[in-house]
Amino acid sequence: MILFNLRCAADHEFEAWFKDGATYDSQSAAGEISCPVCGESKIEKAPMAPRIGAGAKTKNSPSDGEKFAQVHQAMVQMREQVEKNCDYVGPDFAEEARKIHYEEADARNIYGETSDEEAQALEEEGVDFARVPWLPRTDS
Repeated sequence: MILFNLRCAADHEFEAWFKDGATYDSQSAAGEISCPVCGESKIEKAPMAPRIGAGAKTKNSPSDGEKFAQVHQAMVQMREQVEKNCDYVGPDFAEEARKIHYEEADARNIYGETSDEEAQALEEEGVDFARVPWLPRTDS
């Protein structure tokens, strides 16, 4: 396994694990890697320093597994809140977001799916929305 620092076209930096360098290369070429902040799929490697040693851990510092569990739980809670407080519009997200933006539909919170192209068009039109990382319901 190899860890790379990555950067999207919008300059968001994030880390991702890959089986090896060739796996990163093939996934990157296929556009299968996307930014967890904005969803952008134009990704490049960012400068990174090699990890020489772990250093001493303090008594109260969480392990990597504990940190992952905390982030995972926060993302699960975010999904629950979105599902509880927003209307699911599925693949009609872009169309419905436009209707709300142009006051052709009642203002309300919605969520659903949209392509990268549709998201870019919404952004260019000034439609207020956000792309969020979405965990599947199960970890299987």
